[in-house]
Amino acid sequence: MSVLAQLLAAVADGSVEIVDLTAPLSERTPILRLPEPFANTVPFRLREISRYDDRGPAWYWNDIETGEHVGTHFDAPVHWATGRGGEDVSQIPPARLVAPAVVLDASGRAAADPDFLLEIDHVRDWERAHGPLPDGGWLLYRTGWDARAADQDAFLNADENGPHTPGISAECARWLAEETPLLGLGVETVGTDAGAAHGFDPPFPCHSYFLGAGKYGLTQLRNLDRLPARGAVLLASPLPIVGGSGSPARVLALIER
Repeated sequence: MSVLAQLLAAVADGSVEIVDLTAPLSERTPILRLPEPFANTVPFRLREISRYDDRGPAWYWNDIETGEHVGTHFDAPVHWATGRGGEDVSQIPPARLVAPAVVLDASGRAAADPDFLLEIDHVRDWERAHGPLPDGGWLLYRTGWDARAADQDAFLNADENGPHTPGISAECARWLAEETPLLGLGVETVGTDAGAAHGFDPPFPCHSYFLGAGKYGLTQLRNLDRLPARGAVLLASPLPIVGGSGSPARVLALIER
């Protein structure tokens, strides 16, 4: 039996499970809100073309309106100034869209402190327990934030001082992007950076360091609690938008049961 036939058989008998890490995309999907004078993305919208009626008697279809960075989405290097001249989302090699993934669970810390930041020592502790970060793979950072995804206000968790969502310190972001073999970073929050990251040095360090290193980001993931600490294979499928800085994506994980 070929390797692919073995995989299909394993999916069919349940010994390999496919876990959907993608948040449903609708007009209620939470979106990032930048303060003035910065421009903001549009929310997702469906615009009906026809629905088994005079406009099209046998078919139903819609136009969609959305931003590249709405809902579960993929950040390409060209999204950030440090990655200017890097890959747009259509240029990402297909082989890089299938990769190993590990899960670092900081949900307990984030529940106690919504501004919790992952530090290098936290990752070192994880490596001592679970082994090294995967070469050419993803670090999926679980904070439990997906539980808030049905409520825009709870998801952004902002007050007069700005948003309060967990993330990664500037020092840790630089180390992960430049000194580890990771391919990218995946998170449950609205962006790869912490809510307070506008005040970090540099601002938004996960974007700055990861995309500047030619690596990738995935945001607004869910169901990370269903994945093992290591051993998953992640499939990310952004649209190949020519010139695109990113794209809504369907993100799946394969795990052995």
